[in-house]
Parts: sequence; C-alpha cells; structure tokens
Amino acid sequence: MNHYDVVIIGGGPGGYNAAIHAGQRGLKVACIEGRGTLGGTCLNVGCIPSKSLLHASELYEAATGEAFKKLGIEVNPTLNLSQMMAQKAESVTGLTKGIEFLFRKYKAEWIKGWGRLAGPGKVIVTDAAGVETELSARDIIIATGSEPTPLPGVTIDNTRILDSTGALSLSEVPRHLVVIGAGVIGLELGSVWRRLGAQVTVVEFLDHVAHGTDLEAGKTLHRSLSRQGMQFRLGSKVTSALPTDTGVTLTVEPAAGGEAELIEADYVLVSIGRRPVTKGLGLETVGLEVDKRGVLPNKGHRTAAEGIWVIGDVTSGPMLAHKAEDEAGVCVERIVGKKSELNYNLIPNVIYTQPELASVGKTEEQLKQEGRVYKVGKFPFSANSRAKVNHETDGFAKVLADERTDEILGVHLVGPSVSEMIAEYCVAMEFAASAEDVALTCHPHPTRSEALRQAAMAVGGHTTQA
Repeated sequence: MNHYDVVIIGGGPGGYNAAIHAGQRGLKVACIEGRGTLGGTCLNVGCIPSKSLLHASELYEAATGEAFKKLGIEVNPTLNLSQMMAQKAESVTGLTKGIEFLFRKYKAEWIKGWGRLAGPGKVIVTDAAGVETELSARDIIIATGSEPTPLPGVTIDNTRILDSTGALSLSEVPRHLVVIGAGVIGLELGSVWRRLGAQVTVVEFLDHVAHGTDLEAGKTLHRSLSRQGMQFRLGSKVTSALPTDTGVTLTVEPAAGGEAELIEADYVLVSIGRRPVTKGLGLETVGLEVDKRGVLPNKGHRTAAEGIWVIGDVTSGPMLAHKAEDEAGVCVERIVGKKSELNYNLIPNVIYTQPELASVGKTEEQLKQEGRVYKVGKFPFSANSRAKVNHETDGFAKVLADERTDEILGVHLVGPSVSEMIAEYCVAMEFAASAEDVALTCHPHPTRSEALRQAAMAVGGHTTQA
C-alpha cells in the first residue's frame, strides 16, 4: 500500500491546484486523474477551448463583416475550420503540459486512473488496463467536478445532438444550430457558431437569458445578441429531439403549456446546466450521501466523514473554475492546521460573449428581496471615449451601494473586456470599499475602465462624462 499525506480524487481546477498547494507545503501528495491530461473539463473541453474559439470567431467576424471595413481595413478572408480547431488543441496541450511541469516542480504525484473510496483513509485506483492499486492517506480530497445535465426526451450522441464537448469539436459550420438553454455555455458556444456563419436559435424555458445574473444586465445582453442575429425562443421547452443522418427534428412547446411545433436543425446543443460527478466514488464505504441535488455537503470543506474533504463543482456553491481554485487553497490550508476563509459573496461571474457580462456581489433583485435600501450608479459604454473609438459601445457599468454607508454591495458590467475589469471591484469589495472610494481613485484615460469610476461617481450623483 502506498501512503500519502493527501490523496486527491480529480485533476481539474480544484484537484490540480490542491495538489500544487499541498506540494508547496511539503506534503506527500497524489492526484488521481483518469483523463489522459490534467486540467479537468475546464482546461480540456470547457473554459479554455471555448475561449480559444470565441477569440478566433470574433476575429473572423470582424474581418468578414463591417468592423474591419469601418476601420479602413479591406481583406477577403476565408474560414479554415480545421486550422481553427488545431490551434485550439495546441493551446490546450500547452496548458496541460504546464500543469504537469508544476506537478514535477512541487513534487505532486499524478496517478493515472479513476479513484474511489474504499473505507476510511483508503482509495482504490483503477488504471486504463483495469489494474487496481490501493492507496492510503491521512486526508482525502474529493474534487471530481461536474458533467452536463441530461434533458429528458433528448439523447446526446455527440453526432447530431451535442453536449458542450461535442459543440467544441464540430468539423463543419452548422446551417442551423439549436441551443437548448440560454445560460453561460449556450450563449458562448451559440455565439461562436453564429459568428462562423450558422443560424442559431436559442430555446430557453425561462422568460429571460443568463439566469442568476442581474435582470437588467441580462436583458441588455439579450438585446445585443439578438441584434447580432441570434434568435431566441424564451418561455419554451424542448420535449423531444429525433436525430437523422442529416439533422434533428425538435418538438418545442410553450413552457406554460400550449400547442407544440416542430423545428428542424442540423445540430442541437444541450446546455441546460451541469450536475456533480459522484457515481462510483464509493461514498457508501465511508458513510457519505449526496443531498437531493446530487451535491456532497460540506462544512468548511469537510464532509461528515473524518479526514475526507470536498471542493469544486461536486459540492455546494457556483460551478466555476476560479471558485474551485480558491477552495483548493483554503482546503489545504485547513488540512495543515491554518485558518483560512473564502468569501463566497465575492466570487465573480462572467459570460464571455460579445459584449461580455461580468458581475460580483448582490443583484438588484436580491437586494429588493432582502429589503436592503440601496443606491444605483450607472454609466453607459456609449459615453466612454475608448469604447467609442473602438466601436464597442454596447452595455453599461452599474454599481449598487448601501444608501446609508455607501458600501458597494454589487457590480454588474455589460460591455467590452469587462471580464478583465470586474476584478477591480472584487478587490474593492474585499476591503469593504465605498462607491466614493472608487470614485476618488484616478483611472487612466482613455480606457474602458473609466466607466467603472464613472458608475461609482454616479452613485453620488456627480458623473462627469455623461
């Protein structure tokens, strides 16, 4: 039996970061991952490859549409989809190799195979050949992540009916892509294929897109994507999808009930959410059970079983790579006996469409529900000089602050590169900054980030640029 201080089941953003943290603290650590590369869903078939295609498709649309012509650049580009996919794969490979390097640097061992609990302090690893190895550890971290949630009546085959993995690897541009679900994955991947020439129809059960975001921000994003040519069927549900060799026939009904209609597509992307991966983990061997949502409960990352911890998508909280990364550090710190905390109220959320949507803290809807009295400061990107000269004027910056103390309670951005700018407010809110603190902070001109300052100034009623 091989003994370790810490054994981690899962090599995604939570697992591999936990392994690196443990190695840095001098612990003997092993990370079990059965995929051929480290990095989990995020790096291999999620966050990273989708951003590669989002970037490439943005450039392609700029070159083939009016954007380049408006700037006085005349070109006649053609799409080489196979090369676009190849550079995506190259980027992913480079990053996964980077994680392997960090494992070697910090003496974290990668054990290739699939892990399952086998009683207190024990883990069985089954490799690709079916050979089993038993490990023991003082502490075990479960970081098995999540998988796409299936939709009743729709069978994913990744030929015509795709999950997010399949939608990242198409060998042709769809003529008509139907996206089921107007969340992060659906909007991002729908944007990719629309830019590359597909007709895209998004079918969403709710009456708005981007569920969980500030409603005003979500509506602004919806309008912008609609203007770009993405079609939306809100308040609708797909009850069946019948694939053929050349396409898919979908049955779509009003969510509230009513007459069904048929929609023809050549590909369908199912993106209604994700669920924790716990099947075959051997939870019963240590007396653990998932809750009604399939989530492994935790208290300070500890499960109810002694010496077993849980982080990332498999447990409570938003299913975000950066949330899993932060939990990894906090969890390892607690394992070595140090006090460490993660502020779950200040985990930013981003949708990488064009424009982007980024937010942190409370939405207006949440503040109203809590009965919190607040002030609103808004500033449109149409009044921001850098956004204007770049022809990126869709969206706004919105700051919500306590009416009495002026403390910033929530920030919601829709606009260009806001994924990079939201961190300014994450830092400010970690220090319990007031809107006035940001309003009095000098920002470089001309930059898009000036919109953040102007929105803070608007809380106090003294915007200078709009």
